[in-house]
Amino acid sequence: QVQLVESGGGLVQPGGSLRLSCATSGFTFSNYYMTWYRQAPGKERELVAGITNGRSTNYADSVKGRFTISRDDAKSTVYLQMNSLKLEDTAVYSCNAKYLWKSYWGQGTQVTVSS
Repeated sequence: QVQLVESGGGLVQPGGSLRLSCATSGFTFSNYYMTWYRQAPGKERELVAGITNGRSTNYADSVKGRFTISRDDAKSTVYLQMNSLKLEDTAVYSCNAKYLWKSYWGQGTQVTVSS
């Protein structure tokens, strides 16, 4: 059974940091391209960051220099370190695993940036 479970979300003040985790099971994690997406209320879901199994990374322009994606294949987990958080980073953050025609989603974790 495939599972992706996000954690680490919460309420943080502007300028603060959070580290999201996405723990996975039920598939060969090391083969998969892992990404973080987010969706804010009333907005479309957007790609935040991605990391290949070769550890090449890509980021949305809006988070470059502030967010860092990483993966631990031994733990089948992908992380998103978020620094210098802004009000506009408020959203539900979800992880996705993709390999060939297969695509799996987690349930999401809420990140709220507010003073």
